[in-house]
Amino acid sequence: MTLNRIRNVAFLSTYPSRECGLATFTQDLVRALDDVDLIDSPKVIAVSDSDEYQYSDRVIMEISQYDRNSYIKAAKQINKSDIELVVIEHEYGIFGGEAGEYILDFAKNLEIPFVTTLHTVLPCPGEKEREVLRELGKRSAKVVTMAKNTKPLLKDVYEMDLSKVEVIHHGVPYRILESREKLKEKHGFSGKNVISTFGLLSPGKGLEYGIEAVAKVVKEHKDMVYLILGQTHPAIKKRSGEEYREKLIAKVNELGIGDHVIFVDKYLTKDEIIQYLRMSDIYMTPYLGKDQAVSGTLAYAVGYGRVIVSTPYRYAEEMLSEGRGLLAEFRNSDSLAEKLKYVIENPEEKKEMENKTLSLGRTMMWEDIARQYVKMFIKTVEEVRLKDSVVV
Repeated sequence: MTLNRIRNVAFLSTYPSRECGLATFTQDLVRALDDVDLIDSPKVIAVSDSDEYQYSDRVIMEISQYDRNSYIKAAKQINKSDIELVVIEHEYGIFGGEAGEYILDFAKNLEIPFVTTLHTVLPCPGEKEREVLRELGKRSAKVVTMAKNTKPLLKDVYEMDLSKVEVIHHGVPYRILESREKLKEKHGFSGKNVISTFGLLSPGKGLEYGIEAVAKVVKEHKDMVYLILGQTHPAIKKRSGEEYREKLIAKVNELGIGDHVIFVDKYLTKDEIIQYLRMSDIYMTPYLGKDQAVSGTLAYAVGYGRVIVSTPYRYAEEMLSEGRGLLAEFRNSDSLAEKLKYVIENPEEKKEMENKTLSLGRTMMWEDIARQYVKMFIKTVEEVRLKDSVVV
């Protein structure tokens, strides 16, 4: 008998009120899945690094991040429940133990199939990182990656069977918004060239190079404003306070561009992020690391058809191919400045890039992404049941 729906799916992930990109991703996905007729309301097993979080009723249990036994206990509870499939949202720094190895205790004790979604794929992992992800991939019924560029790594570095690997884009929320010019007017940016970067601030974002690039461009384009949107990453704040933000502010003052760089120091709602993106002329990601396989912030910018100027990390290379944006050199403010100037000074090319980016972005709305996940969930459960019946 062929399944045509799947009833009970649970996601193992961080979840709001915990503030992190993975939590937001999972919330967006499960809400989108609520609207797909073939699946009942998905549940969440929340990974918590403190007891201060206030979760919604969707969270059916918690795992204490640094308590190894908590992972085993959760798996055994799920085995006794009516959950048919678990989705593990895998990211570094989310699970306890060396290289997040406690997630393997959960996987080994789980008696139902699970899917693993990869948010980071390291091309040169440490031995323990490689071992944990390889073992997790081996035990997974399916592995989801959000970028095609990771498939060779999964095969060659982590020895994963590519027949179980599915590529599903990072989703983007759909909103109907006013025009760019109307939003600029509302926010006091009429007549400005708006460049933006959003996300939790941390030194790996390379924003100092973005600031230096803006300082070079404003000499000729006085109408430019650069919005640095978002609060400092909670883990960075806990470790070193606002040291990074203070360095960036000091650099802005030193370069004399205080009128052209605006810090919006808050955890932005999705609607705020989308509004800022909608009124941006250019979205900039001057990240320092080559190996970032996925970026939720870049996915949002693609979803809303912005011209993107970025350093060539893996995800940016893939998303900006075929004329969808411009790649600058790592740690090179001159290169970033050159790309920004090109977009500002070539409005026809800018429009063409926006159209190309938007055509990809339209395929990344959560409604479509949720349907792809449901199709994969049903296929996974069918294959597992078929395999079990053959074994019997």
